[in-house]
Amino acid sequence: MEVTLSGQDSAGPLTRGWQWLKALRNKFCAEVMEIVMMTKKIGQDDPRRIIHSLKVGLALTLVSLFYLFKPLYDGLGVNAMWAVLSVVVVFEFSCSCSSFTGATLGKGLNRMLATFVAGALGVAAHCLATLSGRKGEPILIATFVFIIAAIVTFMRFFPRMKARYDYGLLIFILTFSLVSISGYREDQVLKVAYERVSNIIVGSCISVIICISICPVWIGGDLHNSVAANMERLGNFLEAFGDEYFKVSEEPQSNENKSFLLGYRSVLTSKSGEETMANLARWEPGHGRFAFRHPWKMYLKIGNLTRECAYKAEALNSYLNSKFQTPAEIRGKIQGPCKKVSLESSKALKELASTFRKMVRTRSAMLRIGPSRTAADELKTLLKTSLWEEADLLEIIPAASVASLLLEIIECVEKIAEAVYELAMGASFRSSDSTVSPQQPDLHHRGAVQQVSDNVISNHVITVGE
Repeated sequence: MEVTLSGQDSAGPLTRGWQWLKALRNKFCAEVMEIVMMTKKIGQDDPRRIIHSLKVGLALTLVSLFYLFKPLYDGLGVNAMWAVLSVVVVFEFSCSCSSFTGATLGKGLNRMLATFVAGALGVAAHCLATLSGRKGEPILIATFVFIIAAIVTFMRFFPRMKARYDYGLLIFILTFSLVSISGYREDQVLKVAYERVSNIIVGSCISVIICISICPVWIGGDLHNSVAANMERLGNFLEAFGDEYFKVSEEPQSNENKSFLLGYRSVLTSKSGEETMANLARWEPGHGRFAFRHPWKMYLKIGNLTRECAYKAEALNSYLNSKFQTPAEIRGKIQGPCKKVSLESSKALKELASTFRKMVRTRSAMLRIGPSRTAADELKTLLKTSLWEEADLLEIIPAASVASLLLEIIECVEKIAEAVYELAMGASFRSSDSTVSPQQPDLHHRGAVQQVSDNVISNHVITVGE
């Protein structure tokens, strides 16, 4: 009996140990599969991340040759690791923007120029400090470092400098301090400055060349498509709003599962992303449909107008689920003009987005605003009539607010159309005579004059006799 019990006791730990190892193996396999699936998802979400990783590996390999091969190492000196550091910093993937060509080119040029200028000033500061003797040299060096660091740091607070040259100013402070201070302990300060500058230039140039020559990712194209997509989202909301708000049922409608009614919300938070992309796009050379010195600032103007319209859409959306709803019979009085305003504004925004994405210069979208303007005039006239005298004021307010917001949205759409046309003129978009409807023949060669005002579109055609 004792033997049996002792056998069971000895078998127990072995069994538990085997079960623990089996559970550990299963857990390890599960972790590996989770990592594999996550890797696959990250690569599928944005294949540019894979390309970015390969380009960083290639750039680091090329720069490492300057440190691994003695002839190259003798030419650049012991500071050859600065070239490796430059590649890592310039190719840094942060905020999903540094993989773009504009970001790499901007950081590379900032780093090279700041290093060169700061290195020259550091050598000059060292030479001036040596004239004061060994006792006065550290005092002058400390004074120079204090003055330069304070001035350049304050320059980083200027909005324009921070937007485009913040990284360069940071590298300027770092390089000037290192060169000027190291010169106090080393006799060959000129050699030290030369080695650092040359290594940083080599690393930055290799990064820029690889980024531009191998599968370049232009951030200007992303900004262009982002602005067009925001206009489309607003158009989708306005298209669905009229039918959703004027439903027969007076019960509040839940729009949690209606993405077409909530797509505009991404427009509200797009300001920082658009500003970042616009600043980085300015560094990019001319490419594809975007010429050199493309008016990227105009994209910010269009983005601001689009967000202004999106805030009004947010106010409209709040009336869909409001506890205080105007009765259906009262809403029916303004249903026709309101739905027409919403639908025509939607069509105008979608056509603007389409022509903008294709980079076509046309005023066809303004023709969509003409019917919405007519509906707006009808709505204004209706609001001024005596149809509301018998209704309760608290019941009228929600519907009147919706009508007022729709009228304001028309103004926003007109401003967006004008800004898009202004950008099309500045960027030399290809022209397209879209003002003539497809059902009508082109009357231009028969002496027809089509009057299209900048503010109010008129569809009257005056035929001039030959």
